[in-house]
Amino acid sequence: MKLKSFTAFLLLAFLASCSGSDKAKNESAKEDNVPTVKVEQVSEQDVDQIQTYTATVEPYLINNISAQMSNRIKAIYVDEGMRVSKGQKLVVLDNVNTDSYQLQISTAQAQLSQLEADLNRAKELYRIGGGTRQQVEQMQTQVTAARNQLATARRALRNAQENTVLTSPINGVVTARNYDPGDVTGQLPVLTIGRVQPVKVVINVAETEYAKLRKGMPAVMTFDTYGDRKFTGVVSLIAPTVDTNTKTFGVEITLPNADGAVLPGMFARVTLNFGTARHVVVPDKAVVKMQGSGNSYVYTYSDGEVHYVQVQLGRRIDNSYELLSGVESGTYVVVTGQSRLANGIKVKLAK
Repeated sequence: MKLKSFTAFLLLAFLASCSGSDKAKNESAKEDNVPTVKVEQVSEQDVDQIQTYTATVEPYLINNISAQMSNRIKAIYVDEGMRVSKGQKLVVLDNVNTDSYQLQISTAQAQLSQLEADLNRAKELYRIGGGTRQQVEQMQTQVTAARNQLATARRALRNAQENTVLTSPINGVVTARNYDPGDVTGQLPVLTIGRVQPVKVVINVAETEYAKLRKGMPAVMTFDTYGDRKFTGVVSLIAPTVDTNTKTFGVEITLPNADGAVLPGMFARVTLNFGTARHVVVPDKAVVKMQGSGNSYVYTYSDGEVHYVQVQLGRRIDNSYELLSGVESGTYVVVTGQSRLANGIKVKLAK
C-alpha cells in the first residue's frame, strides 16, 4: 500500500515539472516573436525652403530679319548658330526693283520741273493782268502734288536700297534660317536673331508660392552641359495672372551670360530659395514609401507599441527628410526593423 502511494506521488511530481517546463517554453517563444526595433527622437529644425524647377533657355530678345517685299535672295552670309554683331551684313537681295524706282524719280522730277515753269508763267500773267488768281492757285496745287509724288518716289527708292542689304540690329546668335540663296522671300523671315547676353528662362511656379516671390530675388541655375557649375540670375518678371488649368504662373528669370556660355535651347534646372521654416526632420531610414500610391509613412513608438502614421515629405536634406505634416517634435520614430511591424503591435527596443 505504501509502495503504491509513493509511486503515485512520483508520477504527480513528474507531470508538474513537465507542465512548468512547457509554460516557460511558451513564454520564451512569445518573447522571441516580439519584433525588435531601434528608435530615434525627432525634433524641429530651421529648413531652407528651396524649390527646383526645370525650363529651357530662351533669347532675351528676338529680331526677325525680313524683306519688306517679296524679292529674290542673292546671298546669305550666316548660318544657324553663328554669332553676329550689330550692323553686320547678313543678306543681300536682288536689286532689280531699284531701277524701276529710279525711273519713277526721274519722271516725277521732270513733271515737277514742268509744273514749276507753268506756275511761274501763270504768276507773271497774273501780274500783268493777263491771267487770274484762280489759275495761279490751281497751278500751285499741282506743283505741291508733284513735289509730294517726287518725295514718295525717293522714299520708295531708299526703302528698296535698304531692303536690298539686310543687317543685324543687335548682337546675338542666328537661331533660325529659313531660306537659301536663289529663293524668293515669302511670309517667313529670312533669319531670326536672338540676343543671348543676357538670356532668360521662364519657370512655372505654384500658386501657393506667389506671395514668397519678389523681383530681384536670386535664382541659381545649372546646366547638364556644364556639370556642377552654377550660374546666378535674378527674377525679372512675375506674371500677373495664374493659369487656371495648371494653377501656376510664369516667372521670368534673367541670366547676364557675360561669357556667352549659355545658349538658347539649353535645359536648365532653376533653384529658388524662399527663406527658412521650422519643420520636423526625420532620418531617411525612418520613412516607409508605399509603392504605387505615392504615400509615405513612419512608425512612431510610444509605451512599447508602434503606430503607422502617414506623413507629407518636404525636402531631402543629406540623410534626412523634412516633414511638412504628420509627426510632432519630440516623437520617437522607428529607424530599423520596420519589415516585421504592423500598426498597434508590441515591440521591444534594441539594446
